[in-house]
Amino acid sequence: MNRPHNTHHMYDLCKKHMHSYVLAETVDGNKVDGIITGVDEEYVYMAVPNHVQRSDERFAPGFGYGFPGYGYPGYGYGYPGYVPPAGRFRRLVLPLTALTALSLLPWY
Repeated sequence: MNRPHNTHHMYDLCKKHMHSYVLAETVDGNKVDGIITGVDEEYVYMAVPNHVQRSDERFAPGFGYGFPGYGYPGYGYGYPGYVPPAGRFRRLVLPLTALTALSLLPWY
């Protein structure tokens, strides 16, 4: 493997912190937090939090789960304003050459 020194260093760091919650900083100054799920000679694969509205914000006012008088009691699916829940994480692929720093973050 003939990689530049920085890429080799980032590859080793990513391998060392596989399945850890990290903060990755890119050359353009962006910071991404997530879990490293994989790494190869060119890319690091991360599961990053999906920032979507949660719980009560998914439903329009007056509609949703458990409101009496709206369809079948206890079922709010299919009503206007309902947004199906998204997954908690999405996949992000970053080139190793774009990484400048990697820091471990606590899970809590």
